[in-house]
Amino acid sequence: MYESYWGLKEKPFENTPDPRFLYYSPKHEEALIRLLYAVREGKGGALMTGEYGSGKTVLSRVLMGELGKENYAVGLITHPQLTPLQFLKEIVYQLGEERSSRSKAEVLHLLQDMLYANMESRKDTVVIIDEAQLIKGKELFEELRLLLNFQLNDRFLLTLLFLGQPELRPKIEAIPQLKQRLGVRYHLSTLDGVETGKYISHRLGVAGGEENIFTEEAKELIYRYSGGTPRRINNICDMSLLIGFGEKAERINEELINKIAKDLEERCPD
Repeated sequence: MYESYWGLKEKPFENTPDPRFLYYSPKHEEALIRLLYAVREGKGGALMTGEYGSGKTVLSRVLMGELGKENYAVGLITHPQLTPLQFLKEIVYQLGEERSSRSKAEVLHLLQDMLYANMESRKDTVVIIDEAQLIKGKELFEELRLLLNFQLNDRFLLTLLFLGQPELRPKIEAIPQLKQRLGVRYHLSTLDGVETGKYISHRLGVAGGEENIFTEEAKELIYRYSGGTPRRINNICDMSLLIGFGEKAERINEELINKIAKDLEERCPD
């Protein structure tokens, strides 16, 4: 709607996990490096937490792209509010097996066969659990811990990656046997003021626009309102471009940001 007015090829601030728009802040680079290390070095499991909207999901998509299909079989679980048996069936399905097995024993045997088949094909198996803080009860966490018993003398046959909001961490820590299996852990913090400005410029550039659409003062104010959370930055910037288009603005300035933030009920921290 507003793209042509601002000289954009597409909308730059959509809240979708499009890897092209990922801004590699030092925090996001380190998070990706740690996840890749956990997978490529066969660490068994990894935990990455971060506030809502901090970029965990898009990082998971970038990770999947980095791994590729030739050397890895990757399953992505995005709705983990399942019973243990349902979860096991979903893992098998996400790894490419559509056959339906009824009993838990049958599912575990099928999963084991898949892991060994992948190994013989020189593929490592990875399961990414997004929004893992939604897992209910210890029973499912214990079931996932037991999956890490699929291993040879010198390697795990399966790597589990837990991605979730901060409340996931105490759930993991409540199960020491699982925590000990997660050799890599990282918390993805929000962007600082400088990174927020670079984030905005990066996304505008990917969308084919000029970075000076937003004044420097506007970028600073966006940081104050958003707290450096990418999802909140996107919301403010997207509405700013829309309202700026409607008002025939030449640039997005502080006055417009104040108006948008009020409409979105964002609050500027003290």
